[in-house]
Amino acid sequence: MTSSRTLPVIAPASLHEHAWLTESTHRTSEGLLRYVRCTRCCARRVDIDAASVVPPSALTREIG
Repeated sequence: MTSSRTLPVIAPASLHEHAWLTESTHRTSEGLLRYVRCTRCCARRVDIDAASVVPPSALTREIG
């Protein structure tokens, strides 16, 4: 038995390498939040630049 009703064929999403553009940022206790958008397909995401939890270390020796 065949049916005259069929499901529509859904085309696969086009694949590309995203080119993320930062739209805005703000600091939180966790780090810097970045709201980014792909310049090609307008997809959006939120990135975080984690806050550094490592204390600063000396780049030079003490003199004297």
